[in-house]
Amino acid sequence: MTQERTGVATLKGNPITLLGPEVKVGDKAPDFKVNKNLMEQVSLAEFAGKVKLISVVPSLDTGVCDAQTRRFNEEAAKLGDNVVVLTISVDLPFAQSRWCGAAGIDKVITLSDYKDHSFGLAYGVLIKEIQLDMRSIFVIDANDTVQYVEYLQEMTEHPNYENAIAAVQKLV
Repeated sequence: MTQERTGVATLKGNPITLLGPEVKVGDKAPDFKVNKNLMEQVSLAEFAGKVKLISVVPSLDTGVCDAQTRRFNEEAAKLGDNVVVLTISVDLPFAQSRWCGAAGIDKVITLSDYKDHSFGLAYGVLIKEIQLDMRSIFVIDANDTVQYVEYLQEMTEHPNYENAIAAVQKLV
């Protein structure tokens, strides 16, 4: 039975239910399978040995998600080769690709959680009511230990970009 977490997040002030466990600093990063494209799936192991900044957005086609992904794309260029910045949403892979092309996003890797919500369920960010992943940030070190977590309480707010980047910089 999937864990349900209530009272921890809202969408425009309305309570939502998050599915899956709360991931905490110090935890071993849960594995997941997400789509790189329609046919190819990748897991956490694909990024072994790298520091991973995982930026989770509900949909790239919304204002805050667009801004969040653009900001981390800018920052990614400054973080070095030992860091990978992943943006995960439930947008279909070809929609992600189209959006990246139109937005000029070339440093962030977009991955889709549309197929079986593996990431959302493993990291406790799948929104039961609308089947999108809740805005959140995870920084995972090269040994796959979680070093930073930000679960936003309100889906329409921006994450703390500075704290996320500082957490990555401490690891490189």
